[in-house]
Amino acid sequence: MSQTSAAFTPADRDAAILTSRPLVETAFLPPTADGPTVGDFLHRTLRPVLKLQNELLLVLVADFIQEHHIPFLTSSAVEQQRVVAELLTRNVKLRYLLVGTVVGLFTQSELAFYRPNRAELNRRLLELAIRRVQDHVATLAVLLAEGTATGE
Repeated sequence: MSQTSAAFTPADRDAAILTSRPLVETAFLPPTADGPTVGDFLHRTLRPVLKLQNELLLVLVADFIQEHHIPFLTSSAVEQQRVVAELLTRNVKLRYLLVGTVVGLFTQSELAFYRPNRAELNRRLLELAIRRVQDHVATLAVLLAEGTATGE
């Protein structure tokens, strides 16, 4: 089998990832003399990737809720918020799925920064993901009501 196009390089992958990210307005963070910080990474990488992956995150959480027969739709709004927070803090399988969904869209240099800071960045990533899903709990309920989470 012959290939007609040039090989897709890691630099090409990084460029494609960066151009696919939405712009997220953040306060200007001047570069520090010591290099990037966890806070810089949060604003420049985690927030844009989470925004890009928002719909997918909601579908994954809805799918998880359906698969585990969690009574979400019959719960009050306050209870739905609690369920989301509990699922994303206590369920290791779901947490790793969401982390992988975000980390898979890191560039090489972002991954190099992420690896030694994994524990702190995963904590922050999950905090942001919980807030994002809680802010879209109505959309989550619609996905569950339509049965679109598992393709039913």
